[in-house]
Amino acid sequence: MERTLVCVPLVGKSVGEMRSEMSSALDAGADVAEIRLDHLARFEPRPDLELLLKNRLLPVLVTFRPKWEGGQYEGDDSKRFAALLLAMELGAEYVDIELQVAQEFLDFISGKRPANTKLIFSSHNYQFTPSTEELGSLVARIQAAGADIVKIATYAVDICDVARMFQVLVHCQERQVPMIGLCMGERGFISRLLCPKFGGYLTFGTLSAGKESAPGQPTMTELLDVYRIKQLGPDTRVYGLIGKPVSHSKSPILHNAVFKSLGLDAVYVPFLVDDLANFLNTYSSPDFAGFSITMPHKETAITCCHDVDPIAKSIGAVNTITKRQTDGKLVGYNTDYTGAISAIEDGIRGLEGNGETVNPLGGRVFVVIGAGGAGKALAVGAKHKGAKVVVANRTYDRAREVAELVGGQALTLADLENYQAAEGAVLANTTSVGMYPNIHDTPLSSKKALSSYSVVFDAIYNPKVTRLMREAAECGATLVSGSEMFVRQAMGQFELFTGSPAPADLMRDIAMKTTR
Repeated sequence: MERTLVCVPLVGKSVGEMRSEMSSALDAGADVAEIRLDHLARFEPRPDLELLLKNRLLPVLVTFRPKWEGGQYEGDDSKRFAALLLAMELGAEYVDIELQVAQEFLDFISGKRPANTKLIFSSHNYQFTPSTEELGSLVARIQAAGADIVKIATYAVDICDVARMFQVLVHCQERQVPMIGLCMGERGFISRLLCPKFGGYLTFGTLSAGKESAPGQPTMTELLDVYRIKQLGPDTRVYGLIGKPVSHSKSPILHNAVFKSLGLDAVYVPFLVDDLANFLNTYSSPDFAGFSITMPHKETAITCCHDVDPIAKSIGAVNTITKRQTDGKLVGYNTDYTGAISAIEDGIRGLEGNGETVNPLGGRVFVVIGAGGAGKALAVGAKHKGAKVVVANRTYDRAREVAELVGGQALTLADLENYQAAEGAVLANTTSVGMYPNIHDTPLSSKKALSSYSVVFDAIYNPKVTRLMREAAECGATLVSGSEMFVRQAMGQFELFTGSPAPADLMRDIAMKTTR
């Protein structure tokens, strides 16, 4: 096998639906279609299998999963075995049977096994991922049972569980043992994306959201169009976004589109991380070359780096980590600062109609909503530019902590509702209030207070126009979108990741399409 196969599970309730799904799978770019017989509402083995297998559009993997192994079939095993044997006789390229009953199945088909069908013996653990040693022993058991292909699917309680699956995949590849190794759940998502790098035989992609046959399966669009899984291989460099949550982020779409346009052998994936230090220690190989950091890890990240850029150190937060090529040490940076401040400065220049203004923030009141990593970055950045900084936060103590760092004033969000800013003031929201799906929320609901600001910036870019921005526009403010900060900080990250100048026009074009 030259590359990891992409398989679409067919989960229709009727044979007609499954045939239609197979046609869609072919159009979507699938290599294999998995026929999930246990999903059929009514199943008549010979007529249904003949309809599904005769003149099939794709190679098929036939699975008849019992309820005790995560499927929907609750009947007698002998009926399952007979159906799977029939599928083999009708030419199915793959048949999946559970390790727990593999020997019984082999006894059942004794002497009748067609040579052109590969047997997949599978083991599913829906609670956790065992140790590397236990996974290795399980591989040996599945091999000894007579499998042509080993399949192990476990549940990822933590994203570091996936690293153990990758280790086992690499070991199997070195020994030329075909293996499907996947981790279920949101924290196991990267196992489905990066398996080509580590030698996985096959991965699964659904036709659309809601058609998953196991938790955590991506769509075919994500696999092929966003992550370009068919172009990934052993030498692919891995970058990604570390956060909690991360599923909402548009960063993978932007960075992967840029990698594709420039022909770089690299991929950018979402890392749902609970413990940052443990993650960085686990994924320490040079293959994992750089990381973007988002909430809630930006401040913790500064303690995890061996070296920190002076600006990031003064901010007290890191949003980008690279690995130094000479010694593999982690180096932390902050591109939130430059991305947001430069976008706001250009917004002010546009307001004044003077693109030559050297320091548009000098002397202005700059109100920052939020005292987390991004809020601190903007507060420090505005202070460096000569602004008078006000920090508003849900908890006053946290606002005061950041305000004292920049010699500014602290407010609670309740205080902000009645705060009347000086003429020409800038308002910058760095919280997640108003982010999709909570698009009707806003960190400042007072129209009277909002009308005090000449320029309003919202770091949120999903939706592109938040309630805060919409109401600020109604009050006559100039708007600076989170999309612009998003693309500018991403440009800074690209340069840190690759050592090459960011293709500004290309990235802005992609970002604008991405954040519509």
